[in-house]
Amino acid sequence: MENTKNEFPIYAKDFFNKLSNYLDTKIYFYGSIQRYDYFPNFSDIDVDIFTDNEKSTISKLAHFLGLNKNEFKKIVYRLHKSNKVIYGYKIKYDDVENNFSTEISVYNEKDKEVILLEHGSKINIPFYITFLLYFLKFFYYNLGILPQNIYYFIKNFIINYLIEGKDCEFITM
Repeated sequence: MENTKNEFPIYAKDFFNKLSNYLDTKIYFYGSIQRYDYFPNFSDIDVDIFTDNEKSTISKLAHFLGLNKNEFKKIVYRLHKSNKVIYGYKIKYDDVENNFSTEISVYNEKDKEVILLEHGSKINIPFYITFLLYFLKFFYYNLGILPQNIYYFIKNFIINYLIEGKDCEFITM
């Protein structure tokens, strides 16, 4: 998941190359950037970063992004595939000027295998799920006829119930 199925916008490609070099670590991509329901300049880009020292990595990320490290939210995530409970950190970063949005997750290196398995399970999804997600995003992004709360509700239903068969247990602290 170090490579993507879809091409990045030029700014995003440059951003992630600089971030990877700055942190001196690999960045793993998941979510719509790995599927056919990715909408360039609309969809955010989801990434995982694995480290032996989350606090240090968060400090570096905060510096790189020009944010306060207190803006990172601690998360508790029960994985569907392994039923394991994982702790980590998330930050949503938006660069309005460059029409760029990413959600960065930071996890401990020891959890890398189970998280990549979890996120990888939502890449090769059935055609009908891809079809539903694509049209949902088309109505939301291109036509603007869905309110944000309805869009997120339907999207989460499709991804969690239609792919996994149950809701995702994910808590932000």
